[in-house]
Amino acid sequence: MMIDICLLGCGGSMPISSRFLSAVLIRYNGKMCLIDCGENTQVALKLLGWGLKHIDVICLTHYHGDHLFGLPGLLSTISNSERTEPVTIIGPKGLSSIITGIRSILPYLPYELKLCENPSSLEFNNMTISTLSLNHTSPCLGYGFEIKRSPRFDVLKAESNNVPKKIWNLLQKGGSVNIDGVLYTPEMILGQERRGIKLSIITDTRPIPTIPEFIKDSNLFICEGMYGDDADIEKAQNNKHMTFREAALLAKAGNVSEMILTHFSPSMADPALYLNNALEVFPNTHLGTDGLVRMLKFGGKEIEK
Repeated sequence: MMIDICLLGCGGSMPISSRFLSAVLIRYNGKMCLIDCGENTQVALKLLGWGLKHIDVICLTHYHGDHLFGLPGLLSTISNSERTEPVTIIGPKGLSSIITGIRSILPYLPYELKLCENPSSLEFNNMTISTLSLNHTSPCLGYGFEIKRSPRFDVLKAESNNVPKKIWNLLQKGGSVNIDGVLYTPEMILGQERRGIKLSIITDTRPIPTIPEFIKDSNLFICEGMYGDDADIEKAQNNKHMTFREAALLAKAGNVSEMILTHFSPSMADPALYLNNALEVFPNTHLGTDGLVRMLKFGGKEIEK
């Protein structure tokens, strides 16, 4: 089982010629979920080549333009793809007002927009999407995406419990079976728990105490790095963003496997100049780039070139 993640854009505040604005795309089990939709998102999607007809869920972290202004155009283009299935849009408080404004210029769409305002969690495509309230200049959500993995099948346990072989597969899928008055349950054949896949995305916030627990044990942590220079800490505090070092401290506290920095200030032409500020704290830190793809799978990860 595998989940693909693409950083469509790694810029913050405003677009520059070398960097698209914030957006992340997740592809799993034939469906896709988009997180934020800054300007140029459609262009980034075209360059990626995964299509856009199968974007079923759009998660908005907040409603600043660098995360939102690409949404009206994207919704319009999706309508041209002959999609008729509903699209779910998730966001913090104020979502209904935002979508009402967008619908004023998109009075007709051939598909329904289902709104989910400020949820704590929801299920999508066998994936749990959870949210965390952040500390930004407007209501803002962090997002977690988790795919559970069923426990390992234990042949010896199944045999010791006298479970008929013909129902092993049904029990593995989570069902229970009654045969001649005997109830067979999944617990009778399943053994050790196995780690699933967890992805966390935190952007546009100050570090807050709830983040490390929210991102705990993530395979991949995508985090804003608005400011690379430690000397910009006052800017980060005033604008409610983070420095590279602050992001790295969160990654370390959350015991994540890997962190990718994104949402770079337009004034930071070369984020690589400041990467060591994060590496000193959390060595498995990488800089995001437009179009970067990660493939996460049960038991490991790899880079798609």
